[in-house]
Amino acid sequence: MPPPYQPSLLRLLHGAIALLVPLAWITGLLVYSAHDGRFGRLPFTLPGEWIDIHGTVGVVLWPIALLFGFYALTAGRLRLRQPANAIALLALSLAVGSGKLMQENWLRDGRLDHIVYAVHLLAWLLIALAVSMHITAVLQRGGLPLVRSMASLQLRSGDRPGHWFAQIRRSFKVGR
Repeated sequence: MPPPYQPSLLRLLHGAIALLVPLAWITGLLVYSAHDGRFGRLPFTLPGEWIDIHGTVGVVLWPIALLFGFYALTAGRLRLRQPANAIALLALSLAVGSGKLMQENWLRDGRLDHIVYAVHLLAWLLIALAVSMHITAVLQRGGLPLVRSMASLQLRSGDRPGHWFAQIRRSFKVGR
């Protein structure tokens, strides 16, 4: 049986998301611990402007999440039939969307009662659960060969960056 192959655009976008989401989650935890902490705090504090760092990660994550969502709804739509994939994408959308609506001074000023902040906290928890479900489902479905296929740098003919637009366009024709 040949090893699984994942399209290069999926691997690129998924890889960027896989790096940025944990970074956003960890910086969000540091922000929560320093400025809110209603449900507990970390036993340590790290120096730095973690709100600004978290916001910067969010600014970088925003366009990549939009591209990833577009890919998932077009060329990757069959993968959304896997519940763990769909839930992870919804959690990412909720986290990024609510984060865009936040104002960083709310936390600095101690104004923790905004509904958008509550939604962002909920999204933060959902991301942790969704990523755990996603990783578990990937390991159950394809094991290490599937994980390795997502990290592979191998490209097949017809799957180079110059072919990405045609791949997306083809997905619209298939969907009719």
